[in-house]
Amino acid sequence: MSVFGKIFGGGGKSGKGPSPQEAIQKLGETEEMLTKKQEFLEKKIEQELQTAKKNGTKNKRAALQALKRKKRYEKQLEQIDGTLSTIEFQREALENANTNTEVLKNMGFAAKAMKSAHENMDIDKVDELMQDITEQQELAQEISDAISKPVGFGEEFDEDELLAELDELEQEELDKNLLEIGGPETAPLPNVPSTSLPSRPARKEEDEDDMEDLQRWAMEAM
Repeated sequence: MSVFGKIFGGGGKSGKGPSPQEAIQKLGETEEMLTKKQEFLEKKIEQELQTAKKNGTKNKRAALQALKRKKRYEKQLEQIDGTLSTIEFQREALENANTNTEVLKNMGFAAKAMKSAHENMDIDKVDELMQDITEQQELAQEISDAISKPVGFGEEFDEDELLAELDELEQEELDKNLLEIGGPETAPLPNVPSTSLPSRPARKEEDEDDMEDLQRWAMEAM
């Protein structure tokens, strides 16, 4: 069995293929395994580098062996990097395919629902219904317009004549107010009395008589 067959758990020809979710899960597990391997190799490379530095002047043979192992680890690390890139690309492609599958499935479900909703609909009946609705709306508008018009109960008046009559009434009222404010042009004068008025007694002579009486009384008192 091939490596991909082991990853996807493929069986015989008659076996059912894995679902996208199962394949994505397997690829995720493989990525996790290779990432751990990558971290292990990075640590080994650092260890071999330190060994080569330590034995560089003391034991060249040990230093050379350490550098050789470091090179092998680095090569394995490069291979793992390439494998991880391939797996990541394949996982993203599967995720996109799975998304597209779900989208198409939902769109198909919606299409069936729409078809079921329109199954009992006849386009001719829909047109007739819309025409009926339009006619009823127009009739309702006509009724509203008729109701909103003022009703004169058969009486029609000339508006110009009414305005002229109103102007005359206003002018009469204005003239009346002006007469009340200004008063009549000629008002009757009071009659002159026919008899003569009684004469007023001379006040000066009475005062002189009183003064003489007062002086005479004073002289007698002395």
